[in-house]
Formats: sequence, C-alpha cells, structure tokens
Amino acid sequence: MTPAEPRGDSPPDADAPTGSASVTLADPLDASAATADDRSVTHRRWRWTAQPRPWRWTPGRQDLAVNGVFLVAALWVTCRIWADPAGRVAPLYSGDPAQVQFFLAHSVRVVLHGEFPFYTDQFNYPDGVNLMANTAILALGIPMVPVTLLFGPAVSFVTLVTLGLAGTAAAWYRVLSRHVVRTRLAAAVGAWFCGFSPAMLAHANWHPNIISQFLLPFIVWRVLVLTRSTRPVRDGALLALLVTVQAFINEEILLFTALACGVFLAAVVTQRRALWAAAWCPLGTGLVVCAVLAGALLAYPLYVQFVGPMAYHGLSDTVRDYGNDVASFFAPGSPTLGGNERANVNLAPNYSEENAFFGWSLSLLTVGIVVWLRREVLVRALAVTGVVFAVLSLGERVSWWDRDLFTGPWELLVRLPLLDAVVPTRFGLITTVVVGVLLAFAVERAASLRVPDRRTVRTLTVAGLVLALLPIAPMPLQVTSRPPVPKFITADRWRQYVGPDQTLVAVPVPSMGNTDPMRWAASTDLAFKIPGGYFLAPRNGVTGDPGRFGGRPSGIGDLLEEVAATGRTPKLDDRQRRRFLDELRHWRAAIVVLPLDEPNAEPLRRTVEQLVGPARQELDVWLWDVRTLTSRSA
Repeated sequence: MTPAEPRGDSPPDADAPTGSASVTLADPLDASAATADDRSVTHRRWRWTAQPRPWRWTPGRQDLAVNGVFLVAALWVTCRIWADPAGRVAPLYSGDPAQVQFFLAHSVRVVLHGEFPFYTDQFNYPDGVNLMANTAILALGIPMVPVTLLFGPAVSFVTLVTLGLAGTAAAWYRVLSRHVVRTRLAAAVGAWFCGFSPAMLAHANWHPNIISQFLLPFIVWRVLVLTRSTRPVRDGALLALLVTVQAFINEEILLFTALACGVFLAAVVTQRRALWAAAWCPLGTGLVVCAVLAGALLAYPLYVQFVGPMAYHGLSDTVRDYGNDVASFFAPGSPTLGGNERANVNLAPNYSEENAFFGWSLSLLTVGIVVWLRREVLVRALAVTGVVFAVLSLGERVSWWDRDLFTGPWELLVRLPLLDAVVPTRFGLITTVVVGVLLAFAVERAASLRVPDRRTVRTLTVAGLVLALLPIAPMPLQVTSRPPVPKFITADRWRQYVGPDQTLVAVPVPSMGNTDPMRWAASTDLAFKIPGGYFLAPRNGVTGDPGRFGGRPSGIGDLLEEVAATGRTPKLDDRQRRRFLDELRHWRAAIVVLPLDEPNAEPLRRTVEQLVGPARQELDVWLWDVRTLTSRSA
C-alpha cells in the first residue's frame, strides 16, 4: 500500500508538519478591500485541518480480526454453558466436569494454603488421590485462581473451555502465519481446523486439559528450529520450559506431540538424507539440554506420579482398548452442523472421544491435497505422520462400522512403558493437526497459482473449503440441567459438624456415576473431605497396581448405588450393619447427608436409617450425625 496523497489543488507547504494532519492556507479577508496603495499589513491566518488517514487493512488488524473470530466462535460453542455455568453440564458423562472443578478448587488451596500440589486426601479419604497421575491441570488451575475465588469453579471451567478452543486456534495461527505459510488467510484456515475440529469439539464439554493445546504449536516449532539452530543450548532451554508447563496441562498430549515430531522428522530425513548431516548436531545438543533441564524440573513431580502414594501402572481395562472405527474418519462429528449422534453410535468409544470424524468431503479433500502437492517434501512427511497416527488411533482391533476386521498394530505397543497409560483413540488428535496444516498449505498454493483466470481459482478454492468445512462447522455444545449445590452446603451449616480430619459422607457415596458431592466440596474450596469420588487409582488402593476408576471397593457404596438405581429398599441384617459401620469409621465420617431432591431419596433414607438410625431434616437435606458411632472411642 502507498501513503495517501495530500488533499487540495496545490502541494502542502514545505514547512508544514507531516503526519496525519496537512496544512491548508485560507485568507479570511475580502480581496476587494485591499488595494495596491494600501500599505497596511494584512494578516493571513493559518488553519490546521485534520486529514484522517485512509483506513488500511494492516497485518496487525488482520491478526486481531482473525483472533476475534476465534474468540467469537469459542463463545458460540460454549454459549449454552455460559447461560448458567453452575446449573448446566454435558448431558452425558457429567463426572469429568465435576472432577475438573474439584481440581480447580485444589489449585486455590495450593496458592492460598500452601497445600501439597501433587497429592490430596480431600477426596477418597483416607487413601487420597495421586494428582500427578490424574491430570490435575495445575498449569491451568493456578492462573485461574482469581476467577475461581471470585466466581466459583463452574465459571472457571467454562472459561477454560472457551480459552482452550480460541487459544489453540490463535496459537496455530501465530505459528503458521509467521513460520509456515506466507498468507494469513491460509494460516487462518489451518488454525481454524486445529482449534475447532470435531475432535476438539467432542472434548470441549468434558476435557479442558485436552483442548488446551496452545503450547503445542510452539513446542513443534522449537523442535524444528533446533534442526538448524546456531544456539542449540539456548533453544533447548526454551523448549524445556515449554515442555515443563505442558506437562502440568496434559502429559498424554505432550507424549503424542513428541512422537509426532519424531515421525515427521524421520519422514523428512528419509526423503532428504543430506539434511541429516547438518541437522543432527544442533538437534541432538538441543534435545539433550531440553531433556536435562525439563528432567530436573519434572523429576520430583514424576517421582510422585510413578512411585508416590496411590500411584498406578497402566490404565483401566475399560479405556485401554478405546479405538476409532475406520468409518469414523468419514462421518461428521456429533457437535457439528452435519453431525448426528445416533449415526455415530459405535464409531467411537463414547461421545467425548470422537477423535476423528472429518466427514466424507474433508477426507476426500485431504487425499486430493496430498496427491496435488505430492512433490513437496513437507507434504509427504505430513501425510506419513497423519496416516501413522490415524492407524494407531484404531486401537487393538481394526473395525469397520463396529465390525472387527483384524488386529491393529497398537496390540504390539499397548504394554510398553508410558504407552500403557495412553488412550489410543486420542492419537487421532495428531491426524487432526496434520489435516489443518495441509489445508493451510493448499490454500497458499492455490493463491500462488499463476493462471490467467485467477478469479476461477479463488472461486474453486472457496467452494472446496465450504464443501469440506461447512458440514463439520461447530455448533453450541449440548447441555442439560444439574441439581444445585444444597443450601446446607452453601450456607455453611455443615461446619458445625465436620472437623478437619472428618468426612462428610454423601448419599449415594461419591463415585464415577455420582460426582455431585465433588461439586459440593469444590464450591467450598475443598473445606471438607469426602470419601470416594471419580479419579484413577490403583486397584484395591495398593500403590503400584494397575489403574481403575475409583478407590477400593466399598460395600456401603455399592449398596446405596443399587438402591439409587432401582428404588428398592433392602432388608439389612446385623452382619451388614456392622460391616457398613466399620466403613463409616474407616472414613471417619462426621455426618451422612442425603439431598431431599435426590432421585429415589425415600428408599435411600430408609436404607441409611437401618444403619445409623432416624434422620432429621436440616434445610434441604436429610442429616445423620454419626460422630458418636464413628469416633475412635466408639
């Protein structure tokens, strides 16, 4: 763009200041009043006239507009939760949001009370929970402490989801526009898909730790920088800091990123062997520096995770075989414009793990891009990386429309260290990023084509993008109402009963299927302890055993869960009563609480009364004071 020309019929005065204002000369006197013989001095008045600069679409304004679009899109996706953060939740698997809110409240205690960040006994008392092995999102929760204190963990949760989507797209836009492609439009298209793909939308309702990928583009870029770095020690140290912070957001995604960088670099070097001679020394030096520094920073947290109390080895069998169906790559995601939850049944482990779902049009377009740009080394390397992780995401058994075909390669890797704690379907997240980068390359190459009819090329490019991306355009997340925190909790009436080393036992007992009591505790910044909960722990509470969801089995927990599901009141004998009282003593229970509006509240009340006697109503709960029964002297 060229500077604006000065306005007027004559050029501005040479002595006039330059900038946003030009000077014009105006004579306020009537010319007929002055004669040649008039020797009086007439004064000319200078008038400054502000001349606004023509508005220009500068690169900075383009960046601001793109990031604004990302933020608006994220608000659109989360608008139904924003309408009532504390009262709305995903219609399925409500345990994950409750768990995240519990972890956000834990971050408040870490900052304000100096609590140990990597382990807590505020739930699953007295065994506790290894937070390093449960993705406690400290790198997200600690910065969110002011929001959690002012507005509560429910608002912090939806804030993290919104910023996770918009921030991931913005981060990819930054890296793509500055380092990968030359046109901002191409970068915006690629970043849009990286931030708002069906996989990201699927996790948004449940897993802010997974969608908060705003550090990953910079980690990938710093790894690539190391291949030609002249200061590998400094660049390795920068990479180590990024790795350390990402480890406190989500280690699984960090592992995927490291594996993807390895596959991509191997694919590049295989095609251009001469590159290795110049790259291996700075890359090796930088990675060693990164490993040493990040290892030093993460040594103790990782020690707690793998050796500390309530550490487990390997995931629960429930999720170890989670894999994508091959057909899932050709179906649109459920939370998209063209999505259909019923059509996606059995194509993914569940609706929170739809880690592919590109739709037919985008899948075909991606193949077409690879064929079109197959002569480019980077495109071929990206294609190899995307295919490798797509195959790994299929899990131990490869299936088509829920019909098993043959054993997948993941069967050979699932028991390796670190990989035994991976959910294989999530490898599809790497394929998603690959597709986003390929879209950016395609848009840029289309814009640079030297053809006589450029308008036709632009029209075809836009039409292709609309055809591919419109069916998977993001839609607002589905939500349902959830019961409010009881007034008994919010009014602090519980404080007169529960001491520092005692628990509040909710009915039903907190578990994977009943996480409301975790929200109660989170609303008080974890001021009281609870037994049970939703978390990963070693089986039977034995440190080092394989992982499972929840703590050691509970007889009273299983009993109350069955009553809540069936509405039938069992007849308890003396042996059962003694066993259940022993559990209450083990938990050091102070009170047992049953909300009045709990489903099947009446049979639950009658069941608990067989154990500990009559209940009394206090505000909106049935209450049993069991301190005399569970004290150490009882």
